[in-house]
Amino acid sequence: MKDRLLENAHRTPTSKTSNILRTKPPHPPTQQLLTQDIGPYYGLPSKVKTLLGTLRGIKSVYDWQHKCLTLDGVKEGRNLIYSLPTSGGKTLVAEILIFRELLCKKKDAVFVLPFVAIVQEKIQSLAQFAVELGFLVEEYAAGKGRFPPRKRRKRNVLYVCTIEKANTLVNSLVEASRLSELGLIVVDELHMIGEGGRRGSTIETMLTKVMHVSGSTQIIGMSATLSNLPDLQKFLNADVFTDNFRPVALDEFVKVADSVFKVDSATLCPEERLEFHRMIGHQTKEIAKGDTDHIVSLVLEVIPQHSCLIFCPTKKNCENVAKMICKLLPRNFLEQKVKQKISMLEGLCNEGEICQVLRGAIPYGVAYHHSGLTTDERRIIEDGYRNGVLSVITCTSTLAAGVNLPARRVIIRSPHIGRSFMSRSQYKQMIGRAGRAGIDTKGESFLIVSKPQDQVKVVDLIGGPVETCISSLMYDSGKGFRTLLLNLIGLKIITKTSDVLNFFSKTFFSTQISTIQEKKPHLLETASTTEHLLSVNMIRMDESTNDGSFQVTKLGNATFKSSIDYDISNQLYDDLKNGLQGLVLENYLHLLYLVTPYDTMVSPDWMVYLNEINRLEPGELAAATVIGIEECYITMRASGRNPRKKKANQPKIDRFYVTLMLNLLFKGKSVWEVSTRFDQPRGFLQNLLSNAAAFASHILLFTKELDELWAYQSLIEKLIQVLQYCTVAELVPLMEIPGVRMTRAKQLLSSGFKTLAHIATAQPGALCQSIDHLSRKQAAQLIASAKILLEEKVESLQEEVEDL
Repeated sequence: MKDRLLENAHRTPTSKTSNILRTKPPHPPTQQLLTQDIGPYYGLPSKVKTLLGTLRGIKSVYDWQHKCLTLDGVKEGRNLIYSLPTSGGKTLVAEILIFRELLCKKKDAVFVLPFVAIVQEKIQSLAQFAVELGFLVEEYAAGKGRFPPRKRRKRNVLYVCTIEKANTLVNSLVEASRLSELGLIVVDELHMIGEGGRRGSTIETMLTKVMHVSGSTQIIGMSATLSNLPDLQKFLNADVFTDNFRPVALDEFVKVADSVFKVDSATLCPEERLEFHRMIGHQTKEIAKGDTDHIVSLVLEVIPQHSCLIFCPTKKNCENVAKMICKLLPRNFLEQKVKQKISMLEGLCNEGEICQVLRGAIPYGVAYHHSGLTTDERRIIEDGYRNGVLSVITCTSTLAAGVNLPARRVIIRSPHIGRSFMSRSQYKQMIGRAGRAGIDTKGESFLIVSKPQDQVKVVDLIGGPVETCISSLMYDSGKGFRTLLLNLIGLKIITKTSDVLNFFSKTFFSTQISTIQEKKPHLLETASTTEHLLSVNMIRMDESTNDGSFQVTKLGNATFKSSIDYDISNQLYDDLKNGLQGLVLENYLHLLYLVTPYDTMVSPDWMVYLNEINRLEPGELAAATVIGIEECYITMRASGRNPRKKKANQPKIDRFYVTLMLNLLFKGKSVWEVSTRFDQPRGFLQNLLSNAAAFASHILLFTKELDELWAYQSLIEKLIQVLQYCTVAELVPLMEIPGVRMTRAKQLLSSGFKTLAHIATAQPGALCQSIDHLSRKQAAQLIASAKILLEEKVESLQEEVEDL
């Protein structure tokens, strides 16, 4: 098998022509393709161009965008990979191609994004286009999504999905023989296929299945940080478009001690990459004493006239740097945009609470941004920055990957992310945020190097190639490939061992096998076999044939259809089966334990654990006992004793500790209160709710495939709704709108907007006047999101009536 794959790997793609690589000779578009054009704007009506100008301020496209959109391969529906620096305008090309698929070719499309928050943000930004152009947008993230999706007769649908949900969606369409309904799949951040974990493996699995089953579905991938494009080109059989375009020029600098060096990343000689530029000093003795790294000095060179992002290695460092900057900034910064800052602070005052660091920083026009904040807090900070109320944000690297917040100057506090030295792709994503198109004439980045041992590494960081994107299919000793194999057997794409090699040769891993053999030879030793899947009861031999055919077991069928990790499938089945023997339904605690994700573990604070156990009601204590939580064990640990003689199921105890947090949130306790009681970040708790809803939706699919677990279905359906929204019935329809959280829903309800129809028929101005801290743009997006959701519900009901 290895020899065959190595032979395939040596077949190289065709050479590069200008900035376009082709996998097959171009041929003229067919008459059918020509007649699909319905307007002059890249085949779309002029209304699309008008909407882009009105809603986005885009009057014309860049030259590279025009070249990319008019490629023969794009017109003919061939797969495409395009790679440009951050802020180059990649998303606009993807959206125009999506509109063309929905409106011209009358096919559905999938937009795959890496995070739930980005999915919701994308739906909000596209909702107005959907209303005006007559297509539907459906959210597939967290607990949302229907499998298979409802088949629409009148309008085409854009499914905006997280990576995991997109894979489940593809599986459901393949099984229903409906994959041909998808005309286009767009994958943002395609470089994540090489992240080395489950998400990268899932992207590869999904795309391989699509290419194998449907020859008509076009795949488009985009990224700012792709190095080994020929490998990806060969895997996807795609054309490749690259360009170095940036709307604003970027100057890179490195600061060592009090010397600033300018970066010449184009030079081939490493010794010549850094050229001395200038010395940097401190404005005052106080700044010199409190800021040895010259961060405040670099900030004061650009603010308040311009903006500045400071990337920090950890979440705690973000907060510390924000406090340090405010302590050393001149007092006159407190006098600028006072009303807007007060409005921001009022907006952040959720449930009567506000972070003390933000309370002290925002008056200076400074804030921090990381995953420890809630979604609402991050949104308010992002809006304040975009509107110029904030001029400095200290943040972690996730902001570079997931949020479009450009700045005149980007400062990288350290070349480390956590304890690891940052990669070239991470560095490029961060500095790519420097320079705001239409506002700044240039962008600047400053990398601060404090440790002498980092100086040699930094030379390669600023001028070396982006890391090779290596297939993630063999992560965790071949787990990704075994998951793919289970999917293929379950979908009946392959049935016997002899089919495996043929399919495996189509994977990204196969195209890279010679590279992997050189760089990561241990991965080849973990080549997956069917033995493991047989041992964990996922598949079985088909006894009716003698050709070595396989079939999925009932458990394996439930596992792949629900996209449950097969490593936890047996444990989940046992937990659910045991629950049937004594499920406590006096309260929700037992059900909440069952939907608490297995991988969301927190080391318990035993005294907190004991206090929370003592606060449980009698019915909840009964549920804890049935689950297997012994109060005497918690008491012993809280008193400082480790009972060695007493065996304890530590994973179960740790998981129940997380369930206690989930239980309080479920009961309507504020994120602030639960955060204080358990000493956990607010963002973690909000993500816990989202992850529990997502896991519950997978469990629901799991139980639907196993007759013996039928009793859970109605219980979990109700649980998902409450986890996604809340226990207040009046708020549920409002919180169905993408991006609307409880605080915003309460504002809408108290202002008289009680239903989707009330919001959908509102005027942006009226909504702004009724709702505090809501901009006109946000109001328009909110109304459009409500309209598209309402239209989707109405159309579904109409189709049900027609079916009857």
